[in-house]
Amino acid sequence: MTVEQLIGAVEACLFAGGEPISAARLAQAIETDEKTVAKGVELLNERLSERKSALEVRKLEDAYQLCTRREAAPYVKNLLEIRRNTPLSPSSMETLAIIAYNQPVTKSLIDQVRGVDSYYAVSSLCEKGLVQEADRLNIPGRPITYVTTPQFLRCFSLSSLEELVPAKEILSLPEDDGLEPTEE
Repeated sequence: MTVEQLIGAVEACLFAGGEPISAARLAQAIETDEKTVAKGVELLNERLSERKSALEVRKLEDAYQLCTRREAAPYVKNLLEIRRNTPLSPSSMETLAIIAYNQPVTKSLIDQVRGVDSYYAVSSLCEKGLVQEADRLNIPGRPITYVTTPQFLRCFSLSSLEELVPAKEILSLPEDDGLEPTEE
């Protein structure tokens, strides 16, 4: 692997990951060792700095994350405020329903129920304050569990989770076949 390929691979993995990625996991993804990953991160940071990029790679304990530099933080904050006030997408609504009816729930269970990765939907719901991280399960990997927040209750005009429509009732609703109702 050339130096350019190494820098590109590190940048692509950190961008796609969206969260801190351990050096070991990066090394596995790039098919190299951790020492080479560290060199790739160093070179990527140099390149980002030379270009006066708004991005930088930060080392967080034994992990790396592609982050926004402090100078660009106000713009990102504005963007997130705009996103916070946008309506929920169908995938976010689906994810929110899974969390509301199964809480506390892990992201892997959400992914399993939906059949797709739910990282963006869960992150968006956390940003909007509708769900939050609760605890970590005491099993290998110690996955984070998610629960709804008081903001969720306010947004959906609920005083408690007991007011949610029972899942049995939702499952027994007739499917919308697209036909107009007829009068008999």
